[in-house]
Amino acid sequence: MAVPTPHEVPEARGAVPLPPGLAELLRARLEGVADEVEAEVRSRVPEYARPGDDLYRKRLRDGVVQALTLFVDHIADPRDNGESIAATYYELGRGEALEGRGLDPLQSALRVGGMHAWRLLGRTAEELGLDSTVVAALGELAFRTVHEVAEAAAAGHAEAQLRSTDELERRRRRLLGLLLSEGPVAVEAVQDLAHQARWPVPRQVAVVALAAAAEQGEEERPLSMAGALVDMESRPPRMLVPDPDRSGRWAGRGFTLALRGRPAAIGPTVPLTEAAQSLRWATRALGLMGRGILPRQGVVRCADHLSTLLLHADEPLLAELRATALAPLDEVSAGQRARLAETLLAWLLSGSNVPDVAARLHIHPQTVRYRLRQLDKLFGDTLHDPGSRLDLVLALRAESLQ
Repeated sequence: MAVPTPHEVPEARGAVPLPPGLAELLRARLEGVADEVEAEVRSRVPEYARPGDDLYRKRLRDGVVQALTLFVDHIADPRDNGESIAATYYELGRGEALEGRGLDPLQSALRVGGMHAWRLLGRTAEELGLDSTVVAALGELAFRTVHEVAEAAAAGHAEAQLRSTDELERRRRRLLGLLLSEGPVAVEAVQDLAHQARWPVPRQVAVVALAAAAEQGEEERPLSMAGALVDMESRPPRMLVPDPDRSGRWAGRGFTLALRGRPAAIGPTVPLTEAAQSLRWATRALGLMGRGILPRQGVVRCADHLSTLLLHADEPLLAELRATALAPLDEVSAGQRARLAETLLAWLLSGSNVPDVAARLHIHPQTVRYRLRQLDKLFGDTLHDPGSRLDLVLALRAESLQ
């Protein structure tokens, strides 16, 4: 319940007898009391003081009359549960939520209206000369009435908020599905669905592909990051982040907290309608993380590993390149192959500079020269052909990543 109440709410007025005809007397004065309560609420609760808003004023008036009627009906028949009036307040609370308003104004109106109605009732009690036990019983009944209508309004408000949240999430999932679908994405369709989903349309996005949950049951806990569209049910789970290159976006604590320690791959930043491409590269990078070709833990940015992603874009072709370019190394043992491949890659990348190779590999220059003589016997003139050297660099780079 959104409205604070004591631990125990009176269910009935007990055995205290009420004067015969009291209910009818109060019912005859109901319209006049409703006028005063409505005026008090409008003067004390700013949200209900809306000049020219006839519909809102009618809702307020109907609510006041219904609550007073419920109170009088309880006096006339304690067994009356007031279901129809509770339904009215349920719809009143629901309407507030659907119009984007919180429950506070309605709670304030109930408090103000209830107190003013009780003051008016006290005036009637003085006129009738009712004793204190009767007045106390009426007070309990008044409190019960306010409690019932407040509870009904709170339930309606909560139900509408839940439905509104669920609908918003459905629209955002549809929007994410549209953005990540293969094929052309119509800008007009994106803008229309984004408006329905209350999602500001960014110029650029990046897609984050996430590793599976580390613990059973964690998958159902949605990730949250300001403005991000998230789909935890896809495989792999994904998050579309708007304006990803905004200052500190990836380095911020919010992004780290959103991931909850999951390994993740961040796709390249692309225009909004090309989000599927960012997803494609993020998914590929995540797969390479799982194989140990890219770091297994933490967050990997595709932009920092473009050459590795390019090499593995067509793995059967890469395997063919490795087999062809590095065929001479098949003639040596596995231990020799690893040492010679490491030396050859360092030599090609350092412009054939032996001292640089030695420094890079932390070995003696004479050891480098010895290995280069072995490589020269295996590869021959291939080592000095520009086209072959490029193939060798790509093949050796791929081999070093395995």
